[in-house]
This record gives sequence, C-alpha cells and structure tokens, in this order.
Amino acid sequence: MDTPIKPLGDRVVAVREEAKTQTASGLYLPDNAKEKPVVAEVKAVGGDVKSVKVGDKIVYKEYSTTDLKIDGTEYLIVREEDILATVV
Repeated sequence: MDTPIKPLGDRVVAVREEAKTQTASGLYLPDNAKEKPVVAEVKAVGGDVKSVKVGDKIVYKEYSTTDLKIDGTEYLIVREEDILATVV
C-alpha cells in the first residue's frame, strides 16, 4: 500500500491495527468501550529513521502521535524516539 504521506526526518507513518470487537469470552464490545490499540504497521519512513522499516509492526507511546485521515484511511505519524518496540 502506497501512502499519500511522505514523512520527513525521523518521522514514521503507520496504520493502527483494528480494535478488538469481541472479548475472549465472546461478548461484543460497543464502539465507546473499545481501547485504541498501540500497535501499528509501518507504511512509510523518513530519511533519518534507522531502526524500523516499511512493513514492521511497532508499539508506540499512546499520546505521542499525530492522527490524520486521508481517503478513509486513518494514518498516524510518530517520531522514531516514541517507538518503544517492534512486534516479531
């Protein structure tokens, strides 16, 4: 998937994973009860990013992102220093 956003410097563009709609016991969650996941898939990286690449799944600080919706897709922009880990 090609993104309409080209990040600059140490910024990363990612798409957040879908929130779970059902609990482990089978109960369905209403939209206002769902937690925003803190795992996202990297879609583009800036020129100064060294530790992640496109396609990686990352864990990031929850309140350190800029959210942006383009053509129905919700992107988030996060600095490389706010990425806590990659998911293997």
